Amino acid sequence: MLPADLLTAEAEALQALRASLAAGSAGRWTLELRFEGLRLLPVVLRLLAGLREERPDARLLFPDAGATALARRDAPELAEAIASFGDQRRLQQEHPSEGVLLLVEPSQAEYALVEQVCAGHGGSVVLVNPSLEDASVGIGSVARQRRRGFLAGWSAAYALLPQAESALRRAYPGDWELYRRDPDGYRLAAHFEQKPDGEQQLLALSGRAAPGLGSQLRALGQMIDDLQS
Repeated sequence: MLPADLLTAEAEALQALRASLAAGSAGRWTLELRFEGLRLLPVVLRLLAGLREERPDARLLFPDAGATALARRDAPELAEAIASFGDQRRLQQEHPSEGVLLLVEPSQAEYALVEQVCAGHGGSVVLVNPSLEDASVGIGSVARQRRRGFLAGWSAAYALLPQAESALRRAYPGDWELYRRDPDGYRLAAHFEQKPDGEQQLLALSGRAAPGLGSQLRALGQMIDDLQS
């Protein structure tokens, strides 16, 4: 079921994040809330506060010093747990870090630094609203290597992705859920074991793909991609 409002979505995200972190001490996870116009800073500060009730070692990292300073200003009680990607990397050069890291909106410009931070971290890492894959990179060998290497090793702890006529949701450990927007609200259209691509979603929304078929289509697409590489 889709959450009724942002606070409900935050509560779901925190619960799913706790469950995913409990699954392993060095997991690699993503958390996505892709609402248009969303002010992400208050959301991640509340998530950090809730997470630190059980995981006092959790830290919130931002791409640059300006965003880090703004977060510390808005949540002085959490200031010691807030830093930048660069701050974290400098700490790791002295010794490997542990605990839980939440990296906020890492972009393709920070790809190398994010990769270094993850390599130097012995605990779990969560990417919040990442955009590490840049469409301008293209579909050549470099992009494929990134996708199949570092980027392919991440799992979704929580995702809520509104779209034009539908919405995708995933809360670990559940399946991906695709909802169709009807005149009177959203209705569940299909379940998928893996995140469905655009074609799989169109098939499900049109009624030509039964719930659960998404995993089979995805496997077929992966096989074709492997044969073409």
